[in-house]
Formats: sequence, structure tokens, C-alpha cells
Amino acid sequence: MALPDNLSGILGEEQPFPEIVELNVGGQVYITRYTTLISVPDSLLWEMFSQKSAKGLARDNKGRFFVDRDGFLFRYILDYMRDQQLVLPDHFPERGRLQREAEFFNLPELVKLLTPRLSKQNSLGDEGCQSDPEESSPNTDSTRNLATLGAAAACAVLGGAGDGKRSGFITIGYRGSYTLGRDSQTDAKFRRVARIMVCGKTSLAKEVFGDTLNESRDPDRPPERYTSRYYLKFTFLEQAFDKLADAGFHMVACNSTGTCAFAHEQTDDKIWTSYTEYVFYRE
Repeated sequence: MALPDNLSGILGEEQPFPEIVELNVGGQVYITRYTTLISVPDSLLWEMFSQKSAKGLARDNKGRFFVDRDGFLFRYILDYMRDQQLVLPDHFPERGRLQREAEFFNLPELVKLLTPRLSKQNSLGDEGCQSDPEESSPNTDSTRNLATLGAAAACAVLGGAGDGKRSGFITIGYRGSYTLGRDSQTDAKFRRVARIMVCGKTSLAKEVFGDTLNESRDPDRPPERYTSRYYLKFTFLEQAFDKLADAGFHMVACNSTGTCAFAHEQTDDKIWTSYTEYVFYRE
């Protein structure tokens, strides 16, 4: 790839940066070439690393250049800067967030590539059912095109809240523990729920829990696949139940297991730990 004239001038001078640069982006470590970081003129990384001095750049405790952004999504930013091409996994769920990162790093061409549009690469099925203000009222042409647009697009055109809902199961699971004194249950010391797990189809979980669903442990899961690795950003079971009820789900089963151990060898205090699951279904 030919280098821009201003880039050639920069490389012709003595630079304060090594040929191989280490970056710490949101806790994720990346190692890349200096020429990659300045390959897109006027981008944020170009402005950072085309300076004559590196003194003004933040560093972590190991001397790596630090950028306080999403470390997971930066891999796609760096990939784009290598050859100015965008390649994403199938059913990529973080397109909107990646577009925000591209705007932050001042990569206008990448922002254009990530702009939402109705296509095979970025179908409405990946983004959920959203109505378009210009197409909220169905007419003859839109009705005729529903069959070709598919179910997800039909939901967007008609704007019906209940039409796009599908049946399915969602399982809520959590672990809990408490210490029980030897005399009475009034001495029980409860510990709060550490994490509420979500099992089920990805599209259903996103529909019900939205932004409160933490997908960091399974970020590339396609909408129609099942997962057991999501969890909620809050720790109140009642809040999860409210969201499921609002989405039309009903509890159909629950189960729990528990174990007991002595808290101290010289006392009768016992620690009870349990794992509980609640199964919800929507017709």
C-alpha cells in the first residue's frame, strides 16, 4: 500500500516512537507497527503518534501507551487501519457500539461502512424489531413487499409491538449463600446475590433485558443461537421477574439445590449455599 506524502515525510524524520508499539486499550494489550497507527491521516491515532514527542501521551504502569476505550472493539479498529477494509463476524451484535468507537477515533470512512442499512450484511433481525417513522403506516406497496423483506422487516414496517414476539424459554439462575446460627433462624446472615445468569435464545434474551443484559462473556453469539453465558447487570431477582412479566413470559418451573458446611470448626454455625433456577415460557 502506497504511503501518503505527509506520512513519508514523517518517516523520513527521527521519531520518538519505536517501530513496534505496545498499546493498552481498556485493559487489553495490542502490539502493532508504528506505520499502522499513522496509516489514516487526521485520525485520532495519527494525531497521537505523529507528534514529535511522546511525553503528552498517557501510559500504564508498564510503559505501554494507554487509551481509555473499549478494548474488545479496538481489534476491529486496528484491523481496519491495517488495510482500510472492514471484516466482521457473522451476526456481529456490537455494530452500533463499533460505529461509536469509529467516530471517537475519527475514522469517517469506517463510520460510513458501519451505518445501519437494510442488507444481508446488516439485517433488521440482528438489531431487533424497530419501527421506521417514515414507514409506520402500512400502505399497498409496503404490504406487497412484506414477503420479500422477511419477518423482521415486516415488524419494522407495521410497527406492531406484539406481532414480532415469538415463543420460547428463558431460564434465570443464581447462586446464594447464608450463615445460620445454632440457636434460631433469626441469626441468619444473608449474602446478596452475586450474579443472575440468563440461559436461552440470544434474540429473546436481548428483547427482554435490553441494555441490562451483559454479553461480555459471549459477544459474538448469533441471534438464533442459544447461550448460557449471559448475565444481568443488576442483582435483584424481582427486577428480572418484572421484565419477564412485562414481555409476556410466565414461570412454568423452578428447582433448587443446596449444600451445608460448618463455618467454623469450633462452632455450630453453618454456611448454606444454593443454586436456584426459574424457567419462564412465552407462548
